[in-house]
Amino acid sequence: MKPLIPQIRHKISTSHLRVPLMWKRHRGLTLHDAFVASYPRSGSTWLRFMLLELLTGYSSDFKKVNQLLPSVGDHRDAVPLLPEAGRLIKTHEAYRRQYKKAVYLVRDARDVALSEHAYEKGLGRFDKGFDPFLRAFLSGKVNGYGSWQRHVNSWLDADSRADVELLVVRYEELRRNPEETLAHLLQFIGVSVDSRAIREGVANNSLDKMKKKEDMSPQMPEGDNRFVRSGSVGGWMGSLTRTQLELIEQFAGDALLRAGYKLGQESNAGSQLTSTR
Repeated sequence: MKPLIPQIRHKISTSHLRVPLMWKRHRGLTLHDAFVASYPRSGSTWLRFMLLELLTGYSSDFKKVNQLLPSVGDHRDAVPLLPEAGRLIKTHEAYRRQYKKAVYLVRDARDVALSEHAYEKGLGRFDKGFDPFLRAFLSGKVNGYGSWQRHVNSWLDADSRADVELLVVRYEELRRNPEETLAHLLQFIGVSVDSRAIREGVANNSLDKMKKKEDMSPQMPEGDNRFVRSGSVGGWMGSLTRTQLELIEQFAGDALLRAGYKLGQESNAGSQLTSTR
C-alpha cells in the first residue's frame, strides 16, 4: 500500500494549489536564516546529517535532522544554530527572493535522473520505463520543482544579485573531498568547527552508516522504496544510452556546462567547485 500522506503532498505540489502553499510555507523567515538548497536526489540529506553533528554535537538520525535542520515550511520551531539566531533550513525550491544566504548543492543531472527514477518508481508514482520518465524529468513534470536545468539556472542566476550570498557546492566535490568542502561551507555560514570534528562527522555518516540509520528509522519505508541509495558519482556513464545522453544534452546541456560539468562520455572526476561568493 502506498503511503497516503506523501502521495497527497505530491499531488498538491504538482497542482494549482502549489503557489499559495509555497507563499504560506515561506512565511516567518529572517535575514539571518541560511538555506541548504538543492534539486531532489542531489545529496542534501547526507549533507544535513553531517552538518547536524557539526553544529550540535548530536549523533544524527532522520528525526533529529528533520527537527533541527527542517524543510522550509517546518522552520518555525527550528533551533537557532547560526550567528544572530539564524536557522539552517532545507529547501528544494528553485531560487526565491526570500533566500538571502544559501548553500546550493548541485549534482550531475544524469545521475539525478537515474536516482529520481529509482525513487519515484519505488514510491509507485512512475511505473513506466526510463525513456518516458526521462522526457518527463527534462520537461519538469516529475515533481513540483520543475526541470533540473530550470532549477540550476535559477540559482546560478541568483549568484549575480547584490542582495544574495551564495555558495555553490557540487555533490561530486563533496563526495571526493568532504572534509575540505565542509570546512569551506561552515566558514561561509559563519560557524567555526575544528578539523577533528569535521573528520568524525564525515566518518559517522558514511553511505553504509546512513543506510543503517534509515533501517533504524520508524519511518523506514517498505520494499524497494529506500531514501538512501547508492550515492553514485558518474554512475550514468555505465547506465545511459547514447540516445538518452543526447536528449539530456538537448534539454540540459547548457545548464550542465554552466554548472561545470562536461558533456558526452567524458568524466568529471577532475572538476572543482563551481562558484563561491
